[in-house]
Amino acid sequence: MSVFTLQSISARLERIAETIGNIAAWAALALVIVTFAVVVFRYLFQLGWIAMQESILYLHASLFLLGAAYTLKRDGHVRVDIFYREFSEKRKALVNLLGSILLLLPVCVFLLWISWDYVSVAWSLREGSRETGGLPYVYILKTLIPVAATLLIIQGISQALASLGVLLSDQDSDS
Repeated sequence: MSVFTLQSISARLERIAETIGNIAAWAALALVIVTFAVVVFRYLFQLGWIAMQESILYLHASLFLLGAAYTLKRDGHVRVDIFYREFSEKRKALVNLLGSILLLLPVCVFLLWISWDYVSVAWSLREGSRETGGLPYVYILKTLIPVAATLLIIQGISQALASLGVLLSDQDSDS
């Protein structure tokens, strides 16, 4: 497989994380607006709704679960890079490739596997809030767990392919 092919596949896979990440960004705006509304209703009008308060939890969870792959794509996850920042591009690519294959992908596959029954039961019950007047969509919220794992797997594969492309490229930038 050529370096160009690896980079092309990686770019196509990255568009998924980019698109979902842009959609998830709207959850941040909605989160701010709903939180502001809850505060205004509670302290100015002495009104409150469980469903509105729970929607903050839903938006927060959606933002983080759907934004995780986008954050990985943008290299925004926390990394202890005392050594990494000084590495050449090829060494960075090797670290990223090994990290994706040995850490990210196995953890995400495990998360996908372990969450399957949890989400299946929630869907079979059409699980809703335990609170009276709460949102009836807990099963949909729980579905975001395997969705996030799947998106991270796709982005991890993309990152691994891009790193492999760097490692297979002819340019000798390892110094």
